[in-house]
Amino acid sequence: MEMKLPEEGKIAEVRGGKLEVPDEPIVAVIEGDGIGREVIPVAIRVADRAVELAYGGKRGIIWWELLAGKKALKEKGELLPKETIEGIATVKLALKGPLETPVGSGHRSLNVTLRKVLDLYANVRPVQYYGAPTPFAYADKVDFIIFRENTEDVYAGIEWKAFTEEARKVLEFLEREFGIKVREDSGLSLKPISKFATQRIMRKALQWAVDKGRRVVTIMHKGNIMKFTEGAFREWCYEVAEKEFSEYVSIGEEKPGKILVNDRIADNMFQQIIIKPWAYDVIVTPNLNGDYISDAAAALVGGVGMASGLNLGDYIALAEPVHGTAPDIAGKGIANPSAAILSVALLLEYMGWIEATELIRKALRKTIESGKVTADLAKPGEKALKTEEFAEEVIKAMEGL
Repeated sequence: MEMKLPEEGKIAEVRGGKLEVPDEPIVAVIEGDGIGREVIPVAIRVADRAVELAYGGKRGIIWWELLAGKKALKEKGELLPKETIEGIATVKLALKGPLETPVGSGHRSLNVTLRKVLDLYANVRPVQYYGAPTPFAYADKVDFIIFRENTEDVYAGIEWKAFTEEARKVLEFLEREFGIKVREDSGLSLKPISKFATQRIMRKALQWAVDKGRRVVTIMHKGNIMKFTEGAFREWCYEVAEKEFSEYVSIGEEKPGKILVNDRIADNMFQQIIIKPWAYDVIVTPNLNGDYISDAAAALVGGVGMASGLNLGDYIALAEPVHGTAPDIAGKGIANPSAAILSVALLLEYMGWIEATELIRKALRKTIESGKVTADLAKPGEKALKTEEFAEEVIKAMEGL
């Protein structure tokens, strides 16, 4: 089926190495599975109202639905149609809900597939406190952003199932060629980390730090154990800082007016964000570390229901909440849309629409701090709002700012 763009709106274009966003951009939307069908529509309502309030009708988004997941399978006969991938690549701006991925069997993650085929190599996850209930004493001190490499590591999907002929051949090769003996009942996985992918994620993180006035960039790795993958990740990151950003950074030593670049071992990093969260600003990690640290960091400020994400390539941006499809509550209208709302705000920030972004973030904080929350954030005995009710309260708060 041939891709057909909306008649209204314009496509964001790359000019002079920068993405230029028109006043009425076409933005692709994938609602996703499970609670995605509930949280994405209300996030769009919040975004539209923020844009209207911020720009008085001079700007507006043309939302263009594309299909993936169960809805695509039902209507198109496949989980990820070609026109969906082509559509996102064409308009360059997209918002996506969570897509279901089976555990242990079945098709590979559609989320990972989208990142790979569109070369969305940077998974950007801000972690900030918006007033959600949390037992963490230093929640109000949390304000850092994670840059997770999105294409390599164990997520590259190079695996051999135990007891298969393929696994046997790999085991025999390891023993014959390198003298490495591995138990014959082992499943195997290959972990590639390249200089190319490492340096472009570090470059993206450092440029973000420069543009946003951030003060520290920390490389998170397990290089003490995996010396030629994660250890190399550390060294290649430092190389970018030293060779390409020398006028902006200081390596390992705080200096006035310079961005401090340092590193932490992965297991220590988990401790650090708990005991000294104020010491961290931008965290750069390989894929698997980034997955772990993102969820752990989200727990400090209220859980993944508050966690936004932005998958970036050189120019394409795909925003998505960090949480999954939550099938246990899907269809009940009780899901927390905060992560989806913050994700669309992150997309607006990437577009350069800062005024609308700030309206959403301030209104969300005001709503939560006033005790108007969904069931996951409500205290015992406290009235919980439905998904749409919560979004309406955020809109009212925006209108009152």
